Amino acid sequence: MTAPVLVRVDDLRVVAGGRALVDGVGLRVRRGRVTALVGPSGSGKTTTALALLGEYPPGARVSGTVTAAAGPIGYLPQHPATVLNPARRVGVLLRDIARRTGAGPAALEQALRDAELADVEGVTRRFPHQLSGGQQQRVVLAQALLLGARVIVADEPTTGQDARTKARLTALLRALAARGAGILLLSHDLGVVAETADEVVVLEAGRVRRCGPPSEVLTVPVPAARAPGTAPVGPRPHAEPAPVRLAVTGLTAHHPGGATVLHDVRLTLRAGQCVALVGRSGSGKTTLGRCLAGLHSRHRGELRLDGLSLPRSVRRRDRAQLAAVQYVFQDARSAFADGRPVGGQVARAAVRLRGLRGPAAAEEARALLAELGLGPAQAARPPAELSGGELQRAALARALIARPTVLVCDEITSGLDAGTRAAILGRLAQLRTGSGLALLFVTHDPTAVDVLADSVLTMDGGRLLPGPPGPAPRCRTTGPAAPAGPS
Repeated sequence: MTAPVLVRVDDLRVVAGGRALVDGVGLRVRRGRVTALVGPSGSGKTTTALALLGEYPPGARVSGTVTAAAGPIGYLPQHPATVLNPARRVGVLLRDIARRTGAGPAALEQALRDAELADVEGVTRRFPHQLSGGQQQRVVLAQALLLGARVIVADEPTTGQDARTKARLTALLRALAARGAGILLLSHDLGVVAETADEVVVLEAGRVRRCGPPSEVLTVPVPAARAPGTAPVGPRPHAEPAPVRLAVTGLTAHHPGGATVLHDVRLTLRAGQCVALVGRSGSGKTTLGRCLAGLHSRHRGELRLDGLSLPRSVRRRDRAQLAAVQYVFQDARSAFADGRPVGGQVARAAVRLRGLRGPAAAEEARALLAELGLGPAQAARPPAELSGGELQRAALARALIARPTVLVCDEITSGLDAGTRAAILGRLAQLRTGSGLALLFVTHDPTAVDVLADSVLTMDGGRLLPGPPGPAPRCRTTGPAAPAGPS
């Protein structure tokens, strides 16, 4: 017996900025089933998903129909900070939802535990910015569970999660479906899709290319973004020790209220070296990166850049120090101002941090964005008109245009298709060998670790340990058939 349809999308077309973001998409989200949307960055997955919520890019022309059964739709965005009020503690946000839905304290606590947030008291006392990206994502999932959503749109829900939490979240999505929810899953992680989805819809350039059960659809390679030519990636051999770029000693960091999140961290980054930092979500990896970038000043200990003391806060760093240590956020969207073209924002970093004049900065920004696969048309768009993968590349460009000697990358390959990930890793490898860039690479991506890192450190409970951790309806197809390999 066919499961009831909770959301029906027919011939959806969304045009913004003179291009079709979605072009004739049709799909069904059914009760008790998981439908996965896959495809390269910029293929229209998020635009399609947001249509279920009645949300479209500013000024978009929309045709087609989206019909949803009665009941709330929960949304887990790829960038969870965008839907969390930064001025309110997590507990206040969740208690407000609980009051509106008539849920009691026990239901609130259960929602947090179901979302893999076992430290209920610790999480609810914090503001969203005091949580890791993975923790923020699970708080948003808890909100959806509290709302009793019948349909859940999950946009890259396993992004930024360690393997154990990813497995539990995957199991949770299946459990929610078993209880009668309809799940629309957007993901670049084809392993998660194969394990979780009942039906897979492949998007490319805004069109449905294939659809069907994972056992049929995933036997043909999913299209990947076109990756610009890059040098081979891999650890850089050192004939002799390279100069120390950044030295960290005795770093102990706190959250407001006194909770200690880092304990006596010691770290050395040398020119041309990539150190991968791994560990469970919430273990302190992002806090360490923010300390190095001057974005978390509640710490004691010493930071030295090229042998000289580095102020704790960005407010006390001079222009050269700001340019030298750059940070690429996991949540790329929150790093850009709304309404302004991303190309202009990348160029502005060169003006502010290197003193370039406007025309020269604009030309350098265009060239750098093109190297990362973003052409002039994409550079001219505001953040809301770019996909998550496109924004991540723009965020990397803005950091690189400052010509840093130390770069902190916080989960920048999570949620990207294989072509985009290869382009980013290749560019970073070029910079290590060509300019001696020192790189701290915070990640849950084992492929990135394998091809880029010289050494691996594990963060566990705010402490730095040497080495890696231990093992732990049928949609309507539009357009011509997809090619058998990456496009």
